[in-house]
Amino acid sequence: MLNKYARAFFTRVLTPFAAFLLRRGVSPDAVTLIGTAGVMAGALVFFPRGEFFWGTIVITLFVFSDLIDGNMARQAGISSRWGAFLDSTLDRVADGAIFGGFALWYAGKGDDNVLCAVAIFCLASGQVVSYTKARGEAIGLPVAVNGLIERAERLVISLVAAGLSGLHAFGVPGIDVLLPIALWIVAVGSAITLGQRVVTVRREAAEADAATREKHSGAEAT
Repeated sequence: MLNKYARAFFTRVLTPFAAFLLRRGVSPDAVTLIGTAGVMAGALVFFPRGEFFWGTIVITLFVFSDLIDGNMARQAGISSRWGAFLDSTLDRVADGAIFGGFALWYAGKGDDNVLCAVAIFCLASGQVVSYTKARGEAIGLPVAVNGLIERAERLVISLVAAGLSGLHAFGVPGIDVLLPIALWIVAVGSAITLGQRVVTVRREAAEADAATREKHSGAEAT
């Protein structure tokens, strides 16, 4: 849902910066790789130590690369299947690092096995939600559904909550409860979104199969 509005807004804002990078000879693929490395560093260096505020700051600085690289490719007229594949693949890697960082914290000093399991579920369900759409499209279905919580929502909810929870280290009392709440919201929302996509693919597949059978029946009749 956020993709529809936020992506258009930030694309306009980041267009001058994308043009600047192109003038400096930076390639879209390089931006994709650097952005993913930055997100992974922020998540896996800071989050397992409970430094959620600084980890979120680092991740936020690099997460916009997901918008900049595509913008650069369009401006340069070099959009390609490879670029789209690389971008999508590394998005999954970055998401895994973020929720993996949460899981490592709760498995270690955070000392909460339930929240560790919830973080792992967020990681896994996010990957499966993306896979269902990709697999549905691969077999020729449109997968025409806007899920309750897609990638943009997962990132915004979890990172905003993590950043605010990190203020607990600066003396803000009680705010650290926001991250557990956010993880539960993302987990439940991801499960609902997965259900939405599975139901949609099942319906679209049934309609496509019925249309194919009808077409074959008509051909045989003639």
